[in-house]
Amino acid sequence: MAWKTIDDMGLAGKTVLTRVDINVPMENGVVTDATRIQKIVPTVEDLIARGAKVVLLAHFDRPKGKVVPEMSLIHVKAALVAALGRKVVFGSDCVGDAAKAAISEAAQGDVVLLENTRFHGGEEKNDPKLAAEMAALGDVFVNDAFSAAHRAHASTAGVAALLPSAAGRLMEAELKALEAALGDPVRPVVAVVGGAKVSTKLELLGNLVGRVDHLVIGGGMANTFLVAQGIEVGKSLAERDMAATALEIVEKAKASGCVIHLPVDIVVAREFKAGAANETVGVKDCPKDAMILDAGPKTVAALAKVFEGCKTLIWNGPLGAFEIEPFNAATNAAARAAARLTKAEKLVSVAGGGDTVAALNQAGAASDFTFISTAGGAFLEWMEGKTLPGVAALG
Repeated sequence: MAWKTIDDMGLAGKTVLTRVDINVPMENGVVTDATRIQKIVPTVEDLIARGAKVVLLAHFDRPKGKVVPEMSLIHVKAALVAALGRKVVFGSDCVGDAAKAAISEAAQGDVVLLENTRFHGGEEKNDPKLAAEMAALGDVFVNDAFSAAHRAHASTAGVAALLPSAAGRLMEAELKALEAALGDPVRPVVAVVGGAKVSTKLELLGNLVGRVDHLVIGGGMANTFLVAQGIEVGKSLAERDMAATALEIVEKAKASGCVIHLPVDIVVAREFKAGAANETVGVKDCPKDAMILDAGPKTVAALAKVFEGCKTLIWNGPLGAFEIEPFNAATNAAARAAARLTKAEKLVSVAGGGDTVAALNQAGAASDFTFISTAGGAFLEWMEGKTLPGVAALG
């Protein structure tokens, strides 16, 4: 990889524009989950320790180029102060006199938080003028927002093209983990891909079958592959019009030597609700009036054996309707199997995507995975083999 890190930059006495993702959930003006804020702390502390003045660039929500008071980053300031344990100087704009005044006011060791970059219409258009105004505020650019790296915005790709640039610690960790999982992995590699629809993950599946040794397909997506093979799935969620596409993916996998794994037994129910009466049957025995809501124990046992025979795992999406019990059983059991192997240093495991993180946390397995990505779209686009503008700009 061609990107530089903080270690490659001389930062003493420099003003470092640092793109972060602190787009956190809030209720009544109070941050309800500060995870994203906590994750930027190592980068900020490292920059300060190297003698830099840290200026944070960030977006918040979707104001669509207009000033929306409820979407001001001033609401995040208190949580940022709590996480950093430092004074935070707020600038009421991310460019111009207000930004310059905030940077000038900050003493060594203080952190500057500039206003929502998306208050400017040019941010999401990667407007060169706006990028130049941002770049004029600093000497060096550090991008620590992998979760925004799939967007070619002024504060990600634009500024990076105008200043000496590097990846922050969080960005560096994300890139190293993904490179280890898909770029140059220790083989054999297994990918677990779940979710509702094949149509939303076509590019992902098409890319993975040419890059991994085993592909596990779960959730509603698996139903579509079952239908493509002539297996009836009752009232289950399935994209029957995608059957031909599913078969194309199967053929592509065969040609590249990738083994596709589908459920061999299934958990079915007549109602989609927590605690619904259910039964476990063979994959070819789904009743016409029932729907598949999870994979069965034989499937989980088979997956555990696949994991045991592999060295690298990349995971995106649950195996069943993990949001409601008892249809989280397969996801939980498979996640714990992967976590045990990772803890025993037999498997490198990388996972990402909103539902995936929630599912692994629910299973109590997340802490034992090698790396959990908090990025959604960026993680998926990387898995799809796409070039991420925010990463490419660091090269």
